[in-house]
Amino acid sequence: MTRVGRLIAFEGGEGSGKSTQARLLAKSLDAVLTFEPGGTPIGASVRALVLDPASAAMTDRTEALLMAADRAQHVATVIEPALAAGRHVVTDRYVGSTLAYQGYGRGLDVDALRLLCAWATGGRDADVNVLLDVPYEASLERLAAARPDRMEAESRDFHQRVADGFRSLAGDDAARWVVVDGVGSVDEVAQRVLAALDGRLS
Repeated sequence: MTRVGRLIAFEGGEGSGKSTQARLLAKSLDAVLTFEPGGTPIGASVRALVLDPASAAMTDRTEALLMAADRAQHVATVIEPALAAGRHVVTDRYVGSTLAYQGYGRGLDVDALRLLCAWATGGRDADVNVLLDVPYEASLERLAAARPDRMEAESRDFHQRVADGFRSLAGDDAARWVVVDGVGSVDEVAQRVLAALDGRLS
């Protein structure tokens, strides 16, 4: 039988440790590691535009459409080819981030964003979404040394809405979401991720 690849998406707020944990899981699974926005050459241009503090005049709908464009290119040129070849794919952000950031955070209609995401991905959902749940204060400490990008510089209220949105998404779809406590050492969190995924990738 041909091995069927699985798509695992890491989700969470700024400074939640997604990138680190995605990298560790991809290594342990011998999976393709990728990220959004910016996981393709075209997507890199989208990422620079969306996260640039100079893009302050960008409207919420424009932001959502740019994220969808990035994802359409990402799925078509990175994710689908890898899955078709039987590889697991681990991505740092996917559809859940659009629903949490542009939906719950920006206040755009979540159901309309679901339709937009479904069109952009050709209906490709993540097989498992791993939500790394980290308190806002802890995420601030992790980001303290870095110059904030346009998203990171948003208000505390915005980031709280995003966090609440992620928790709501996970609570509404336990079949596709697992919630992992992101507080602790890198190794401790990695062990929690592996335990949460046990039996879900077979």
